[in-house]
Parts: sequence; C-alpha cells; structure tokens
Amino acid sequence: MKNYQLEVFTRPTCSDCQELKRFLKQHNIPHREYDLAKNPQKEKDLKSISGSRIVPTLVFTQSSFFGLMRKSKLEGER
Repeated sequence: MKNYQLEVFTRPTCSDCQELKRFLKQHNIPHREYDLAKNPQKEKDLKSISGSRIVPTLVFTQSSFFGLMRKSKLEGER
C-alpha cells in the first residue's frame, strides 16, 4: 500500500477553494494546505508543479522506498 499525502494550494477569494476545504474537513481527509495569500512564496512551487497559477490545485505526494517524500512526475517530465 502506498503512503500518499495530499497538498492543496488555495486562495481565500476562490469559492471553489472554500468548497474544497469544506469537503476535505467534512470527510476528515488529511491534507496540507498552502494559502497563497498568506504564503506567497508557494506561488512559485505551484507554477513549477502545475504549469499555472490556477487554484484550487491538488498535489499528491508519496513516500519513497526510503521514506523520503517526493512529488510524482508530471506527464511532460518523463
């Protein structure tokens, strides 16, 4: 079984982001949230991961064999 972690990039003015956060909370889905208004340096990470600044963005990470976290490769990076 793989050990996945969910990272969510949001903005406070995004209604879809607010709905996603309610859904995650209602279903007790563990995640790490990056509010780009409070954490603007994460905007660069978001663009690097997704190629855009669109939110909400969900990123699944997984533990490697040695327990280190890594991001899954994007289609264009193979």
